[in-house]
Amino acid sequence: MHYLAVISTFLLAVSHTAVAATIFRVVVGGPDGAVTFNPSSVNATIGDTVRFVFQQKNHTVTQSSLETPCSPLPDGLDSGFIPVAATQTDNFPSADLPIKDLNPKWFYCRQANHCQLGMVFAVNPGSNLAQFQAAAKSSGAATTTGALTTTTAPSTTAPSSDATNTASIPIIPTNGVNHKIIVGGLNIIAFSPSNISAAVGDTITFEFHQKNHTVTASSFDTPCRALSSTSTTGQLGFDSGFNFVDASVTSNFPTFTIAVNDTNPIWAYCRQVNHCGQGMVFAVNAVESGSKNFSAFQALAKQQNGTTIPPTSNAPAAHATSYVPALLAFFTLVLLV
Repeated sequence: MHYLAVISTFLLAVSHTAVAATIFRVVVGGPDGAVTFNPSSVNATIGDTVRFVFQQKNHTVTQSSLETPCSPLPDGLDSGFIPVAATQTDNFPSADLPIKDLNPKWFYCRQANHCQLGMVFAVNPGSNLAQFQAAAKSSGAATTTGALTTTTAPSTTAPSSDATNTASIPIIPTNGVNHKIIVGGLNIIAFSPSNISAAVGDTITFEFHQKNHTVTASSFDTPCRALSSTSTTGQLGFDSGFNFVDASVTSNFPTFTIAVNDTNPIWAYCRQVNHCGQGMVFAVNAVESGSKNFSAFQALAKQQNGTTIPPTSNAPAAHATSYVPALLAFFTLVLLV
């Protein structure tokens, strides 16, 4: 059993390195006087990034604690006040929070009574999100440790924090385009759109609709096999995991976002049984004038018919976790012998 634990830990570590980091987009404020973080929480893993996008009005992202939601955490993070004019409709300023551990993290907006109105946010809250939100609404006046800034245009450089003993979250201008892709839907087995062009700095947000789908990185040559770090290209893959959406759901769909870091083609598929074989694949920056265009990619997926293709010497190795059952069976047999 000791060896099984070691092997499982090793494979999980390999699996983690083979999955690209996720950028979680969190809107702070918004038009019509919105006093919210949207979404109000995310579950992130090490290497992911939470990107706070500041919209209309004047808000902060300030780290607090579960016990005192509306007071700044000593030596915690703070964006400072980020004013955004009511007339601004794009190029919103943003603050990036890199995730370096899996511990819960608690945040609020320290503008006036915004925290008491429920403007709080959490990373990896576990089962304590409702407790955190309730404590914020029932707390007294918000603690502010600095004066409000004027409502001039927001800076695109990192602002100095106006809270005592806090570290500013870096402000990064968001000039890239966010491409929205619908995954699935009622009686739909497809990505929509399924073939796009994107520039470096853009993001792609996959919005999961009805049924149970994934978006999983693959390669042109093996469309229905997960791309791993041991592939011949040396590329790292990404995988959203399965996102089940009931047929009755009409809003607040789960999402998964990736960043476009270069102009190389990105290939992906849904690893739900038979979906790839039915043509449920996706491409970014496929060269339509060449032989490796989207139509050829989709045709190859249908020809290979799903995820049961045996690996060859020229094909990328399967995702590391696919070997776990075989290894467990092997070591179980050794122990029994």
